[in-house]
Amino acid sequence: MFKKLDPLLHSELRLAVMSVLIDLEEADFVYLREATGATAGNLSVQIEKLTSAGYIMVEKGYKGKKPQTICRISPEGLRAFEEYVEALKTYLK
Repeated sequence: MFKKLDPLLHSELRLAVMSVLIDLEEADFVYLREATGATAGNLSVQIEKLTSAGYIMVEKGYKGKKPQTICRISPEGLRAFEEYVEALKTYLK
């Protein structure tokens, strides 16, 4: 009756990161930190978990002399997010 919820996406901060990236083509680390209200350290750990799972892609570079981290949702991440939303709906009926 109830579909299994993806434990990786069931974390509040990881779900927030994915939700932001669903609406945007890409987002940098600073934007994600401000949008989610997370600390830099916690956000960094959660981004690494999403990257390791293949849900997001991370590109590190520089903007001028400042380091910049850009995150994008992967096709696998988009599919996982959509499946998570559909599974969550089974709990709301």
